[in-house]
Amino acid sequence: MLASRNAGEPGQQYGVSSMCSPLRRVLVRRPATAGDFAAASWRRPDPGLLMAQHEAFCELLTGLGCEVAVAVALDGLVDATYIRDPGLVTQRGGVLFQMAKPARRDEPGHLGTALEAVGVPLVARLDGAARADGGDFVWLDPQTLMIGRSYRTNAAGVAQLRTIMAAEGVTVLSVDLPHDLGPQHVLHLMSFLSPVADDLAVVFPPLAPVALMETLADRGVRLVAVDAGEYASMACNVLAVRPRQVIMVEGNPLTRRALERHGCEVHRYDGSEISLKGDGGPTCLTQPLLRAG
Repeated sequence: MLASRNAGEPGQQYGVSSMCSPLRRVLVRRPATAGDFAAASWRRPDPGLLMAQHEAFCELLTGLGCEVAVAVALDGLVDATYIRDPGLVTQRGGVLFQMAKPARRDEPGHLGTALEAVGVPLVARLDGAARADGGDFVWLDPQTLMIGRSYRTNAAGVAQLRTIMAAEGVTVLSVDLPHDLGPQHVLHLMSFLSPVADDLAVVFPPLAPVALMETLADRGVRLVAVDAGEYASMACNVLAVRPRQVIMVEGNPLTRRALERHGCEVHRYDGSEISLKGDGGPTCLTQPLLRAG
């Protein structure tokens, strides 16, 4: 069951090929308040604050002009509130992944149900040995999708996505992510990269592959470099609602001021439970359905 807020005019319902074009429709999922948080690598959150913070986050999106579709919580699946990871919405529709983290293996099917309920057709699914997480996917432009090869997104996943995306004329680039803290610790491409305009991105350079930094430089993208002291508090995880209008977790003043110096309008939310306890920021909490200029 889904609830919708701030419904827009009838017309286009889905289509995404950008990280920062105006976010018209977005899917979120209520957090589960019970489950094995420790097994999912969460620090146990306060259930009441968890729900309240998610509600405030949804209200912030609505206030910024997004139509927000809210999927119900999935009992026991505490990671499912990070709805970005089980799949991807493209210009043709939804692509469902297979997930490497054992606790998340049921989530792609639930995402498929939620997407169809809001009018997004399913056009492809990963199969066989392919694994992927949505946090490893970044649009560089409408014809170019970059995928991070990580412990959550394997080579078979990249290969299948390359074929899937070729059907809509999209080139897939891939970069290898560093080992960092190892396979038990989540590290996505968007853990250290968030485009906030066509010519501006938030980056934590110590974890960024050389090929990524060179690609951004070749495209003339200016960088807001996150201080090491704010990386752990998710300063790199920034959601663009439209170019230079962004949402980030409260508590990263250095990065906020740097974004403002680059002409960004910065909106913050309290993510002590919904984001910091589970390592999922505003991009992780959202599955964009429609970005259209």
